Amino acid sequence: MSNATEDLVQVCDALPPEKQAEVVDFARFLLAQQDDAKWERLIAYPKPRPKLDAFLRESAAESEETLNPERL
Repeated sequence: MSNATEDLVQVCDALPPEKQAEVVDFARFLLAQQDDAKWERLIAYPKPRPKLDAFLRESAAESEETLNPERL
């Protein structure tokens, strides 16, 4: 276990249960932000994406007709 993990466990043990839940919620919030930052980096990737571009062109060319489940 890392020092940071041990510190976090000690802090949580010293807190009442409702405050422990707040610490967990905040940690999850930080984790979600990290995931958001990863997606932002992927989206902002500067190199061409030919397969994605082709998919977008094909999707835009499709009719806007509502999907009919009977035709599937």
